[in-house]
Amino acid sequence: MIAFRRFALRRGSRLLLSDIDLVIQSGWRLGVVGRNGCGKSSLFAALQGKVEPDAGDLDLPVKLRMASVAQETPALPDPAIEYVMGGDEELAAVLRDEVDAEARGDTEAMARAHHRIEELNGYDARARAGRLLHGLGFAPETHETPVKEFSGGWRVRLNLARALMSPSELLLLDEPTNHLDLDAVLWLEEWLRRYQGTLLVISHDREFLDGVITHTLHLNDGGGKLYTGNYSAFERLRAEQLRQQQIAHEREQAERAHLQSFVDRFKAKASKAKQAQSRVKRLEKLAGTEAVRAERPFRFQFAVPDRLPDSMIQLEEVTAGYPGEHGDAPAIILHDVRFRLEAGERIGLLGPNGAGKSTLVKTLVGELDPLGGERKAHKDLKIGYFAQHTVESLREGASPFDHLQDKAPGVGAQAIRDFLGTWNFAGDRAFESIDGFSGGERARLALALIAWDKPNLLLLDEPTNHLDLDMREALADALAEFDGALVLVSHDRHLLGLVCDSFWRVADGVVEGFDGDLDDYARWLRSRGATNKKNKKAAAEAKPVVVVESPEERRQRVAAQRENEKVTRQRVKKIETRVATIEGELTELETKLADPATYNGPTAEMMRLSQRQAELRKEKETLEGEWLELYEQLEAGA
Repeated sequence: MIAFRRFALRRGSRLLLSDIDLVIQSGWRLGVVGRNGCGKSSLFAALQGKVEPDAGDLDLPVKLRMASVAQETPALPDPAIEYVMGGDEELAAVLRDEVDAEARGDTEAMARAHHRIEELNGYDARARAGRLLHGLGFAPETHETPVKEFSGGWRVRLNLARALMSPSELLLLDEPTNHLDLDAVLWLEEWLRRYQGTLLVISHDREFLDGVITHTLHLNDGGGKLYTGNYSAFERLRAEQLRQQQIAHEREQAERAHLQSFVDRFKAKASKAKQAQSRVKRLEKLAGTEAVRAERPFRFQFAVPDRLPDSMIQLEEVTAGYPGEHGDAPAIILHDVRFRLEAGERIGLLGPNGAGKSTLVKTLVGELDPLGGERKAHKDLKIGYFAQHTVESLREGASPFDHLQDKAPGVGAQAIRDFLGTWNFAGDRAFESIDGFSGGERARLALALIAWDKPNLLLLDEPTNHLDLDMREALADALAEFDGALVLVSHDRHLLGLVCDSFWRVADGVVEGFDGDLDDYARWLRSRGATNKKNKKAAAEAKPVVVVESPEERRQRVAAQRENEKVTRQRVKKIETRVATIEGELTELETKLADPATYNGPTAEMMRLSQRQAELRKEKETLEGEWLELYEQLEAGA
């Protein structure tokens, strides 16, 4: 159990958190949410002992084992898998002791080390580290690659794997999905749902939060409020609480006006003086319920394109990759790409990092010339391109006004200021240096510079990495209303699901359409993982023995196979019946949760319905995974 008692934190002269009273029970998976700058990361720093509270107390269990993701990765020569294994510090120390003892020939010390390694399940540590690396997208051939040879994004993944490897009762994850592709995010969700300790996670990915957390801590205006349930449940409950608060405020204001009117009319009359005084006291005792401050959601839009050609861009039998340098052979990433984009199409690209999604986008942009085949673009095509490095390429020391003036040197200052104002760079903010801007503010400026050109095709490669939830919602709204075509790479399923009509998978050197939505993709990944495990196990167990089967043995085998198929088909039917029942119950629950009458009832009932909804969704997901495996068995035997 972790307890905050009248806890307060400052950053310089600014009060971040005050009077936080909170108890976190063991085993909770708690999502910490709130606007950028509200104190989420500072709260984590306090739990890690990096900052001291300015007031109050923070009580942590004695000898609590805590794990978190390191911010920096040293350029080590160590293989990736050994770096990850080092996350279990006690095991790493014992393994070193074993090596030292062996070098000295100290058999007693070696025996002690062997015994301790067994207690720590150390002999399967390399396999566990390998599974973590595989889940986070590292190809098997990279497991022995030195840490120093990985790029920044992959080093972040190594640090995440190292944190997951560490035995812990408390796991702190601050934006763990930022450098992951969708495949790795889905794997991480599954891993965290099985985690036995207490989890605190900061994330701006609402689908990820919904899939992982059991409780939500909302930090706002220096305070913190705990909600039971995932992020969607928190949003519903908070919206209802704000509605009730506003109703109470309006009632109180009406009563205040009525009492004040009586006092003003009769306080000078002796016959009414006593009654007037009683109303003054009543006025003083009113609770003073605050009005709900209207948090105007930030909105922006991409202008209507000047021209919108029907056929925008086409790749015909394209070989995509990178030209060789100094006489080296070119690096071919994608083969025989046939990709056509029409006006109004909205495509999401799926697939693991490193498989070629960014390569495909760069080829569509024209940043990479095809190594083979042909790229055809309409003469009126105007591309707005957001790359993963776009935010970093903004000019240090320059202001938003400077950046836009560089793009449009002939445009008047007032027109530039008006445009920047629509992107929340109003007044003096337009002239401030971006040096002090957050990552989210820089990303917003980068998007504004793209929008200025009125593109008819948006190619966006991970645009949400630096954005908070409010800005992600604003981006989703703007893209949904955009009249042009769109190709989007993102690990944010909420954004992909809202703005994309179809999906293409980029993997294994191939670009091909994916027939289904994101839920289908998640199920497909799980079923593929299960199939691969079975195939590997079968291959490992296979023996090159030639068996001559007698007619009687063949009849018995066929009969057994028919019986197995019968049992499998019965199970499939049961699953389909149960899933249909679950879908019916989920529909009823969603109707109840959307009914205002539910909000006016007891909070406990709202919590019960939300919890039941989460349970049914999880059961449905499990059953659908089993159904896919059984169906594949039947197909294989057909």
